[in-house]
Amino acid sequence: MSDAAENCETSTTTPRTFGEAWPELNDGLNYTDSVRPSDSGSTLIEFYSIKHKSSAPLQGWLQRIENGQITVDGRVVTDPNTIIRACSELVYHRLPWNEPDAPYSLEVLFEDDHLIALNKPSGLQVLPGGLFQQRTVLTQLQWRASRQSSSLMHQETHPHPVPVHRLGRGTSGILLCAKSKLAKTRLAAYFADGTSVVGSNRYSDACPCKRRKISKIYRALASGILREDEVVIMQPIGTVRYPGVAKGLYIATSSGKPALSKVDVLERDVQGNYTLVQVEIQSGRPHQIRIHLSFIGHPLIGDPLYVTGGQPKCFDPEFVDESFAQDGYKIVVLIFGFFFPFFLSVNFFHA
Repeated sequence: MSDAAENCETSTTTPRTFGEAWPELNDGLNYTDSVRPSDSGSTLIEFYSIKHKSSAPLQGWLQRIENGQITVDGRVVTDPNTIIRACSELVYHRLPWNEPDAPYSLEVLFEDDHLIALNKPSGLQVLPGGLFQQRTVLTQLQWRASRQSSSLMHQETHPHPVPVHRLGRGTSGILLCAKSKLAKTRLAAYFADGTSVVGSNRYSDACPCKRRKISKIYRALASGILREDEVVIMQPIGTVRYPGVAKGLYIATSSGKPALSKVDVLERDVQGNYTLVQVEIQSGRPHQIRIHLSFIGHPLIGDPLYVTGGQPKCFDPEFVDESFAQDGYKIVVLIFGFFFPFFLSVNFFHA
């Protein structure tokens, strides 16, 4: 057995965890704008109340300016009637806030010089977005790398790891993070591998198990009883305008992008009226498993949004929380890569 294989076995037999408790408040955010010639001569309040009216009403922007949260070319400006000029840099300094509760402890499943595989818990967001700007996997990776670099004094040569794919905030499972440029490039290519054949009319041509170097396999509870032991879903997924969701909501639609999911039944609970399924996805469309299972009439247990047909429950903006559209929920990611992690450690950079 090679040294690499021995190291791999050693690293996977003693899982370890890391993570720092979240501070009560995050560090806030800075939003930068560059004044265009067409906006030159406007007042500061006119610029923000018109350009960013969706962020706050007029009175809200007045309060932010008077609080000293706006700088113009690096200088704090508290007069809302200040005239702005073309090419000036405006920065709105959003005050720190208390982000929603999220777990912070991460289990290391495997690590070498090129990558780290984490067991991401449900409830933790991978990358910053929405209300979660600090309470993310990325932040914990940055903090961990900072501690290591301060003790080893070589931060420049060993940048912090970065996730190379995403898991929904509510999804638990294996998350791969690259520690080197080579790993990031290779992993990105492996995740993209095979997606071009998803639109093929022949499922055998697009079968994930035949094409991909990295397979994504999930387990989930679907409502109702699936009669077939295996179902292949090739329903396109696209977006539609939806109240409360700025970028649109992903749904099953013939005008969307090709998507393929292979569903295998693991267990049927007739009394409980649910089916435990294993889903292998070829494409990686947002909310693909949720949409595909609901499309065939078996929405995920507890899904607050999608119903039969891969459509949303209702269009009442008071009912819809944008986090429903940005977040999965309890789906467990089982495996990435064949013979994980031995394949990734020994053969990854020779493929």
